[in-house]
Amino acid sequence: MQSGYYDAAGGMVVQFSRLDNISNNLANVNSNGFKQQKFVIGDYVRLYQDNRDELPLKNHTKESSEFIHRSMVKVPHVVEAYTNFKMGGLQKTDNTLDLAIKENDMFFAVQTPQGVRFTRDGSFTTNSQGELVNKDGFPVLTNNFQNGQDNIVIPQNAKTVVFDENGSLYIDGKKTKDLLIVKPENIKNLRHEADNLFIPDITDDFTHQQNSGVVAQGFVEKSNVNTINEMTSLIETSRLVEMYQKVMDTQMNDMNRDAITKIATKN
Repeated sequence: MQSGYYDAAGGMVVQFSRLDNISNNLANVNSNGFKQQKFVIGDYVRLYQDNRDELPLKNHTKESSEFIHRSMVKVPHVVEAYTNFKMGGLQKTDNTLDLAIKENDMFFAVQTPQGVRFTRDGSFTTNSQGELVNKDGFPVLTNNFQNGQDNIVIPQNAKTVVFDENGSLYIDGKKTKDLLIVKPENIKNLRHEADNLFIPDITDDFTHQQNSGVVAQGFVEKSNVNTINEMTSLIETSRLVEMYQKVMDTQMNDMNRDAITKIATKN
C-alpha cells in the first residue's frame, strides 16, 4: 500500500515540475528571442535500459544497494531538461537598433558581471554613454572584445546608423565595428539562464562568424513558444495532478481502513 502511495506522490511532484516549466513558457510567449524549455520524463525501466552498463551492480557495497533500492520504484523522473532552439518568427519594427538573426544556431553576445552570455534577443538600445546595450543594460560585444576593444558607441548626433547582414556597423556611411556573431560548437551544451540569456559551454572559443549574412536590421525575433500547444499541455498536466491526488486519497483511505481493521481484530 505504502509503495503505491509514494509512487503517486512522486508522479505528482514531476507534474508540478511540468506545471512550473509550462507556466514559464507561457509567461515568456511575448519575450523577444525566448526559446521554449522542455522536459523528458521517464521511469526506472527507461533509466535502466539506457544506463544499465553504468549502474554500480558490480560493487556489492552498501552504497550500491541503496542506489538500486532507490531506483527500483517505477516513479516518473525528469530524465532531461532541454531547450528548443527552433527559430521564432521575425517581426518588423523599423527600429534602427532592433536586430534579428535569421539562423537557428547563431547568437549575439553580451558582457554580464558573471561573464559572456549569448542571446537571441536583439532589441537593443543605448545607455547614457551612448553604448549599445541589451534591455538589461549589458554591453553588446564586438568581434574584438577579447583584445580589450571599447564597446560599441553610437553618437547622439549620428545621422544614419546601419547594420549590414554581417553585423557590421556603419555610422554616417563609415564602417566602425562588427557585432560579435557566434556559433556554438554544440548548441545543446548551452545552459539557459534568467533574462533570456544562455551560458556558453567551456569549449566555445567565441569565434566571430564573418560574412554570416544572418543579421536583419529593423526586425526582432519573437518567442518560439506555441501558445496552443502549451495550453494543451497545461490542461493535460493539471488533469494528471488531479489523477495522482485521487490515487493518493484512495491509498490513504485503504491504509487507514486496514489499520482500523487490524486494531479491531486484535482487540
